[in-house]
Amino acid sequence: MHDEATVSDIVLRPATQADVPALSDLGCASFIAKFGYLYNSDDLRSFLSQTHSESAVSAEIANPKRRYRLAEQDGKLLGYCKLGLECGFPQHRRGRRVLELKQLYTDPAATGKGIGAALMDWAMAEMAELGADEVQLSVWSGNRGAQRFYKRYGFEKVADVTFAVGQQIDEEFLMAKRL
Repeated sequence: MHDEATVSDIVLRPATQADVPALSDLGCASFIAKFGYLYNSDDLRSFLSQTHSESAVSAEIANPKRRYRLAEQDGKLLGYCKLGLECGFPQHRRGRRVLELKQLYTDPAATGKGIGAALMDWAMAEMAELGADEVQLSVWSGNRGAQRFYKRYGFEKVADVTFAVGQQIDEEFLMAKRL
């Protein structure tokens, strides 16, 4: 495993605590751009505070059960990927060493530039190197574009699950791939 890899003109590197403000900003902006219209302001504010605030991101970076990879171009953060080094949905596990793709976010203005693919390629290689025999992820049931993206990587729907944003409970698909 290399700490820094270049894919085209996109640089992939591990996250540090110095990246917290930029990760918080990108996480909020990406979530609002893609899903903000689905939620009332209280639920959205609560979720963003719990998940994408600087304190939440800082705790996640410090968590030894998480692994981040940032995608930058000319020093600007354009996306990131967060892995969970444990099974997020144990009731649906099929493998012995199941890891989770927890987040894959790109800057809304940078969609379609290969950033998601570069991060996904890193994630799949990283999880294989960590000995995973299955990878799980959840995706909102209405996010057809993301579902198509994950299917291109060999993921298939294995269960219906839910995801809470504040008080709102969303229907999601659990997708998985055996390695």
